Amino acid sequence: MGVLTSWAVRFRWRQYVKASLWIVPMFGLVLGVLLAELALTVDGADWPPSGWRYSAGTASDVLTAIVGAMVALLGFVVTIGVLVVQQATGTLSPRYMRLWYRDRLQKAVLATFTGTCAFAFSLLRSIESDSVPDLGVTLAGAAVAVSLVLLLIYLNRFTHSLRPVAIAELVARMGEDVFTTGASAVRGAAPRGDKTVPGDGPVARIRTGRGGAVQAFDVTGLVAEAARHDCVFVVTRLIGDFVPPGAVLVEVHGGTSTPDPERVTALVALGPERTIEQDPAFAVRVLVDIAIRALSPAVNDPTTAVQVINHIESFLHTVGGVPLPGRYVLADHHGHARLVLPGRDWESYLQLAVCEIRDYGASSVQVCRRLRAMFEDLLDVLPSTQHPAVRAELSLLQESVEREFPDAARRAIAQGSDRQGIGGHRPPRA
Repeated sequence: MGVLTSWAVRFRWRQYVKASLWIVPMFGLVLGVLLAELALTVDGADWPPSGWRYSAGTASDVLTAIVGAMVALLGFVVTIGVLVVQQATGTLSPRYMRLWYRDRLQKAVLATFTGTCAFAFSLLRSIESDSVPDLGVTLAGAAVAVSLVLLLIYLNRFTHSLRPVAIAELVARMGEDVFTTGASAVRGAAPRGDKTVPGDGPVARIRTGRGGAVQAFDVTGLVAEAARHDCVFVVTRLIGDFVPPGAVLVEVHGGTSTPDPERVTALVALGPERTIEQDPAFAVRVLVDIAIRALSPAVNDPTTAVQVINHIESFLHTVGGVPLPGRYVLADHHGHARLVLPGRDWESYLQLAVCEIRDYGASSVQVCRRLRAMFEDLLDVLPSTQHPAVRAELSLLQESVEREFPDAARRAIAQGSDRQGIGGHRPPRA
């Protein structure tokens, strides 16, 4: 397997393309030049109609103005992007930037502006005293109109989506989609009995040559590679874990031949940070980051934290309704176990979702009441198998309230249950 064609390299390139802000605009620029050449080719004596014909001076002025306007609008969009970066890193979560870079609307706006600029600039060179690209000038005007509409949509979108609650809704929905649609290969794998896995110790250990966070597994490729050597791969790292160079990544159990370490490690994508592709817990990480930043003394905005808890609860309802064994054994098409992957269980998701919010928000009456309401709703909706972990977190919340509120009257208020934090309907106790 060539280094440049390995699955891990292709995955990293896909991640780079999705997060890149220059590739799509570059296509727009090239398309603008090609469309200008096409417009010059089809521009004839009978087209466009006489009412759409321009003098050389008018056409030159119009196209020059369009080029200048598109450059200015590009600068304006870049300025908005800088503001988003500042807000995300200051009041939201730096991890959110990895999701924001992928916004398709932003890339479409940049591509439209660069394409219109290139289109108008390409037409300028063809203007002569006796030759004017009438069709091209008309199309350039139409492109400006489209650009302005996209700009208004873009402004409306980011004016509203910069609010923490809007970002929380977006991130939670992305995490739920990854979890429920099977995009997460780890969660979507059908578990099999542990008896299908050899009980002896590993006959070989495959170590990674480079460090990084585990971003994704090529599950199909790993199963096929294990079947080729008639062995079982046991992955030692969870998606999202950081793997230092030289660490054991895969243990090989059984087998008629020894797998090539480079072929195996090429089926595991490592990168500088986590990605949401196969890691729905990354979405929870971003949500928790937003909530605890809102609870920091510098911000002191418990209402935002409560709004984020609303979306965390929605995610937990989705996760808690699915059995999560924490360990997945995948088989080949003959039914033989070939791959063992670690996975997150319900307790892991729940602890990730509430531990830091409880610790940082223990002194906030609003946060304590909202967390209690969330726990009671989880106990009311989720299967009984998930209740012990919820009751354990509820007990920890009770201890935090008793520690932070020594006054009996205030403690009684903080121990209440309120879906709005303060001022909402009190749900019945479980």
